[in-house]
Amino acid sequence: MSLPPSDKDAVLARVREALRLPARIPHVEGSVSDTIPLLPSKREVTRWLPAVGPTFEERFALFAAQAAALKAEVIRVATPDDVPLCLAQLAKDEGWETSKPGAIAAHPGLHSQAVVEKAGFIPFLVVSGYDKAALEGCVAGVTACEALVAQTGSVLVTSKESGGRALTVLPPHHVVVATAAQLVPDLPAAFERLREVHGKALPSMISFITGPSRTGDIERILVLGAHGPKRLTILFVG
Repeated sequence: MSLPPSDKDAVLARVREALRLPARIPHVEGSVSDTIPLLPSKREVTRWLPAVGPTFEERFALFAAQAAALKAEVIRVATPDDVPLCLAQLAKDEGWETSKPGAIAAHPGLHSQAVVEKAGFIPFLVVSGYDKAALEGCVAGVTACEALVAQTGSVLVTSKESGGRALTVLPPHHVVVATAAQLVPDLPAAFERLREVHGKALPSMISFITGPSRTGDIERILVLGAHGPKRLTILFVG
């Protein structure tokens, strides 16, 4: 069914008027026209997010609460020596099949390979030339991270510090080892930390993990593990 001439002319007139407006420059705040509003300010955006307290304990409590609301598990330990013990207990409680070497995936590093080995397991190491099918068959993947975001309960991972692109995605249970120094209040602070650590040579993959993988596409029913790990556990030292 076609529009009456008057309605059609009105619609086309609006389109022609809109096309006269210059396009906004991506990622730049500001208005290109008096008729186009400015991008929302930081204050307007953050008012929808919980306030972040000034103390470390307040920030940790907020992170733990936000992560738990998203069905992630946060386990706090006192010292780095407690992390392997906690991982071994987690494997026992979850009934991981670890009788064969390589059941738990890791990447070289203090907060990944070393943790898995000290827990008494022989890790599947994600290094150059590894088998992605074998990685997918692991019961869990243990990685380091760049930061934890208190305001959103998110884990910031990168290809450089978290074993590449696949280790945080393919195993069904992702275990993150983090320290107190990595806890930041909000997303801007997380990006500031990235710049402090990496300077201009930012990693090729930067990702925020906010709870385990999920979807609600089918009849709005929440399903975990649809596009990645079904479980997310953060072992927090501090």
